[in-house]
Amino acid sequence: MTDWLLSLEGTRAGHDLALVLALVAAFLHAIFGALQKGRFDPFISRMAMDGGYGLMAAPFALVVVPWPAPHLWPIFAGAVAIHAAYKLAMGFAYTKGAFTVVYPVVRGTGSLFAVLGAWLVFAEAFSPVQWAGVAVLMAGIFGLAAYNLAYLRADRATLPAAMGLAVLTGLLVALYTTWDAYGIRAAADPFTFLAWFFMLDGLTFAPLVAVFHRRAVAAIVDWPALAARGITGGLVAFGSFGSVMLATRLDKVGEAAILRETSPVFAAALGWLLLGETVGPRRLAFIALIAAGAVIVETG
Repeated sequence: MTDWLLSLEGTRAGHDLALVLALVAAFLHAIFGALQKGRFDPFISRMAMDGGYGLMAAPFALVVVPWPAPHLWPIFAGAVAIHAAYKLAMGFAYTKGAFTVVYPVVRGTGSLFAVLGAWLVFAEAFSPVQWAGVAVLMAGIFGLAAYNLAYLRADRATLPAAMGLAVLTGLLVALYTTWDAYGIRAAADPFTFLAWFFMLDGLTFAPLVAVFHRRAVAAIVDWPALAARGITGGLVAFGSFGSVMLATRLDKVGEAAILRETSPVFAAALGWLLLGETVGPRRLAFIALIAAGAVIVETG
């Protein structure tokens, strides 16, 4: 599997596979966000899901894949720290604002700064047509957030804080996207990086929540439901974060980041289906802009 994947780097087939992986990541990331925002406190949901994927990744990291080379340990340390900061910011944003308001702002700012990070770190460049696609996608994402903000009735008092946290979270999304892309490219075997990242990241953050958010932990009454959410979210995380990391190994980081940010399209549908948040014709128009922007970036 590893040899086959590495043989695709820099090829047309690798580009096409990266496209599919980025879109899969977009869909699964929207599911992951909805799971975190749903029934339980966002930090409690994140604790369960992180613990789930950390425990599931441990056997693969310790037994199946080759052990990391020494130069990867500082990269893992940086990745765990950046992702922990991202999760904290994301959790606080969800406690302050609605999913359909916070999520588009996070993904929009994240994709824009990820493109800039790919230019600075990996010397990637977009064509004028692709930049036009970025502009269209940004218009759709931020237009969707602005519309949701204008018509939202709940959480009005905490919306300024939610917006600030959403922008901060977007910056951290760009940072971890660039850092993870650097890390998975530095690993001889990409699956070594993925397995060890998931184990270290999951088993680091979950205990921190259990300690520093212990009042909410003590208030949990439905542990079986939380455990089920942890397992489900852990499996979704493998597909979401794993797919986009592999996409950045196979092809351009900036393109993978942009295509992943079609996730607000899926998030709007999930917010309507699972969280009871309304979706009307104006929101559908903004969603169409997001999709059109992604298509323009890809064809450009």
